[in-house]
Amino acid sequence: MERFINILIIDDDVNLRSNIKDILSGRGNNVFTTSTVEKAIPIIKSKEIGIFIINIESSTEGLQVIKSIKDNSILNNSYIVVVAKEDSSGNKFIKGMHYGAVDYITYPFNASLIKSKIEVFKSLYYKDQRIGQLLSNIFPESILEEFSENGKFSPKKVENGVVLFTDFVDFSVKAKKMKPLHLIQQLEKYFTKFDEITRKYKLEKIKTIGDAYMALAGVTEHHPFPAIRACLAAIEIRNFIQIEQDTAIAMQKDFWEIRIGLHMGPLVAGIIGTSKFSFDVWGDTVNIAARAEANTKSGSITITRSINDALEGYFNTTSRGKIDIQKRGGSIEMFYLEKIKQEFAMYGEGNYASKELRIKCGLSPMDFKQAKSHIINRLKSLLPENLSYHDLPHSLNVEKAVIRYCKLEGIKNEELILLRTAALYHDAGFIMQYDDNENFAIQMVKSTLPIYGYSDEQIKIISSIINATKRDVEPKNILEEIICDADHDYLGRPDYQAIVKKLRIEKEEYGRKFEEKKWIEYQINFLENIHHYYTETAKNIRSQGKTIRIRKLKLQLNKINEG
Repeated sequence: MERFINILIIDDDVNLRSNIKDILSGRGNNVFTTSTVEKAIPIIKSKEIGIFIINIESSTEGLQVIKSIKDNSILNNSYIVVVAKEDSSGNKFIKGMHYGAVDYITYPFNASLIKSKIEVFKSLYYKDQRIGQLLSNIFPESILEEFSENGKFSPKKVENGVVLFTDFVDFSVKAKKMKPLHLIQQLEKYFTKFDEITRKYKLEKIKTIGDAYMALAGVTEHHPFPAIRACLAAIEIRNFIQIEQDTAIAMQKDFWEIRIGLHMGPLVAGIIGTSKFSFDVWGDTVNIAARAEANTKSGSITITRSINDALEGYFNTTSRGKIDIQKRGGSIEMFYLEKIKQEFAMYGEGNYASKELRIKCGLSPMDFKQAKSHIINRLKSLLPENLSYHDLPHSLNVEKAVIRYCKLEGIKNEELILLRTAALYHDAGFIMQYDDNENFAIQMVKSTLPIYGYSDEQIKIISSIINATKRDVEPKNILEEIICDADHDYLGRPDYQAIVKKLRIEKEEYGRKFEEKKWIEYQINFLENIHHYYTETAKNIRSQGKTIRIRKLKLQLNKINEG
């Protein structure tokens, strides 16, 4: 798997920074350069820079540059390497350490030594990223932030926390009949989907206990209306399992059934353990939520009075009366949660929240997940079978490339979603026609995306992004540049030959056959005279591979001409 890192060189000597960039080009290094810290600040604030290389000899601010970088970097685990003259490097580095530098390089430059040092810090950076990712999967973001600032997490009491429990009906019986590996794979499949759904509605997964799954709302985050968000997640989980069940029945296979329960009330959240930490919540609310789940029927969601009162009339519910709570004693009034009322549901169904309800709950008005699912299903079923290049895998690969470019270019949040949407739709026009397909893709965007909560302005931006993929159109902004570069990302990748082979087959299917020599000439002309990368990132990480590709094609052409 390819890994990339942003490296920023700050040096007012154009020759020195150019020299360092040439040394570090390739091997996953996305190298940016600038002359002063003032010019560097916008880059530092917008992009995740893993390694900084600073010439403290030439900088007028001297060692204060390091402090300025530390204050403005959006990453906590960046590595700063200083550049100094060979006769003064030791003294400068010692001073630089006080500000956060980790190493130094000297000039005249030793290319091998610089590469070796940077590879060490790249390895450390990737490990830091991996550790951070693992921690974020274990602990809520708010807890990690408090740990980072204070070195500890103080237990917190929450008055109206929501607990969601699920478990599978007769799991023990099914477990006895299944092979252990198959059992784990099935649980992983379902819990992975549950994770996706709970993240979508800003819930926090706490843990799984056997076949049980537990999540919270309104405890570790501050998005509004936690009870509504938790119920939206519960409905989507229930419907997902129902679809899985219907599919299994149609294929005459065994299926799993689910129960879901929710309760809202006071909770205490904290971390326990000394060597192996665990985040958990305690209180009567947890017990009642577990009882609500245990007392519901297969394929249903049971909520308590506290949840029902917090739903503000957005859902259809059916009273179950008072249910005895075993062990705890007493009884709680409970309800079956059916679906979202039609007037608050998206596209006339009761399964997904309308744009207005999503905004009310602090969620994105765009339901990207459903829009993605819709277009993928359309591409699967409607794209012509003889499209070997512009097929569904191509659109998914362009989306992956978009995500990669956005991370390296510092594009986030709404703009990232708009780009991913455009990537998935950009070749949808091939459903109708091979040439000038972009216009039809834009029509699909305009007719489909309003259903999924996209605004007129967002649809206009997505349409412009798709339009930029036309051969005769030049991109006008960074979003359009990224889609163009993502669409042709493979031109500089090692898998170029496998992909371009598919393109040749497709062109032959549509009446354009090439003799071997003509095909090589066609590739050279496109790579050398027609195509060019737009973003700084694409130029850094793909131009070298593209240049190698041109060189190899020209060698092939020479052999044909000589033979």
